Amino acid sequence: MEARANQGAAGVDGESIAEFERDLSNNLYKLWNRMSSGSYFPPPVRTVEIPKGDGGKRALGIPTVSDRIAQTVVKMYFEPLVEPYFHRDSYGYRLGKSAIQAVAVARKRCWRYDWVLDVDIKGFFDNLDHDLMMRAVRKHTDCKWVILYIERWLKSPARLEDCTVVERCKGTPQGGVISPLLANLFLHYAFDEWMRRNQSGIPFERYADDIIAHCRARGKPCG
Repeated sequence: MEARANQGAAGVDGESIAEFERDLSNNLYKLWNRMSSGSYFPPPVRTVEIPKGDGGKRALGIPTVSDRIAQTVVKMYFEPLVEPYFHRDSYGYRLGKSAIQAVAVARKRCWRYDWVLDVDIKGFFDNLDHDLMMRAVRKHTDCKWVILYIERWLKSPARLEDCTVVERCKGTPQGGVISPLLANLFLHYAFDEWMRRNQSGIPFERYADDIIAHCRARGKPCG
């Protein structure tokens, strides 16, 4: 279950999944009541730093258990609306797609193309543009409650490890249930569709914001 992400780590309210499940029916009813009335406001996202493979650190956002469930509800509704539009070589966070598949396709293409361009968008999740994101969301749905809650999640403040609360004017927290879907939707237009329109001769594999593009010659597009 996607609401069990982050190994069940508690959000800012300190409530674990086990604690939430002790009064499951009442907790779910309260969440449904607030969401259906439009009165649900996501609490701040607990932010922790985790080590990266290159020695740096990545900020991981941990929503509360209730918020993970709420995000899962919206994701279940919204994902089928956008999934059919996604590029066949987008492999990250998609049902039936995997990093292993992306590697396999890249390996085959490397036999046909001499050069690759390896792209990793620095701080992508932390710097995603909210206005552009919401334009993409509205392109695929006019459902008011989906739009309302996605916008609230984007703007939900972060609570740092020193308990400082920081307002968010850009980005979507890594660790949120809805964030990978929003990231794919954003890059579908910012990268995949741009490549299709402007560099259709260059094959690529994308896993979230990690991209490999294939070329026949250094510094030249392949035709």
